[in-house]
Amino acid sequence: MAAERRPSFGQSLIAGGAAGTAVDLLFFPIDTVKTRLQSAQGFVKAGGFAGIYKGVGSVVVGSAPGAAVFFSTYDLMKRTLPMQGQLAPLNHMISASVGEVAACLIRVPTEVIKTRAQTSSYGSSVASSLAAAKLVLKIDGFKGFYRGFGITVMREIPFTSLQFPLYEYLKYRLSLALDSRPLHAAEAAVCGSIAGGVAAALTTPLDVLKTRVMLDMRDPSSRFPSLFTRARDIYVGEGARALFAGVVPRTLWISAGGAVFLGVYEWVIGTLVDN
Repeated sequence: MAAERRPSFGQSLIAGGAAGTAVDLLFFPIDTVKTRLQSAQGFVKAGGFAGIYKGVGSVVVGSAPGAAVFFSTYDLMKRTLPMQGQLAPLNHMISASVGEVAACLIRVPTEVIKTRAQTSSYGSSVASSLAAAKLVLKIDGFKGFYRGFGITVMREIPFTSLQFPLYEYLKYRLSLALDSRPLHAAEAAVCGSIAGGVAAALTTPLDVLKTRVMLDMRDPSSRFPSLFTRARDIYVGEGARALFAGVVPRTLWISAGGAVFLGVYEWVIGTLVDN
């Protein structure tokens, strides 16, 4: 059987925080381009290629704790769930899904702030994450930070249900091919890149809906359209291609980001476990 490291809860927490911060800071400009391509106002009006680091402050604050919560939950669930052997892919799907729900409690508020800063939703004068956060609180109240929570979870569960079983399977097969030794960080990074790219491309329509919900500036007391209605309106009014807006930068970003994210995670885990 292929060898597998078994990190402790604390080790997963540290490695996850390091991985999340590394990938979000490194690929933030690509995320900004993707978000502006998906916004209803259009790429140019949302900012074009100018100010591509707008909203980066929220990432600095939220990346480490969000990723740390995900990986510590994922690794804990993966070890404790009774589904092993042929049921391992189901184990990975459930573990990743629970981890994503937990992480979204931290990630969604930072996503709301980030997307509004990236697209200058409050005007070009509001360039910082702190200023955007103050306006979210003033206009929408505390619940405004969780606008789009449902669709974010709906996006993340299919994404991780595709990414992590595929990632674990690729690691397993590669480890077997290498005489069942633990993979080096660079080898795990390749597996993460492939798994992330596949999952990103297939879940882009859900990401488009998530972006549109978070950028919806209507009064919070008004009635918002359902996700099905939003998807139908995009399809009818803008065409099927709009549901895949930003698919290229999203796929490239998450493919490259998956390599960094999971590569850094495996490197930190290897350093902590082996020492």
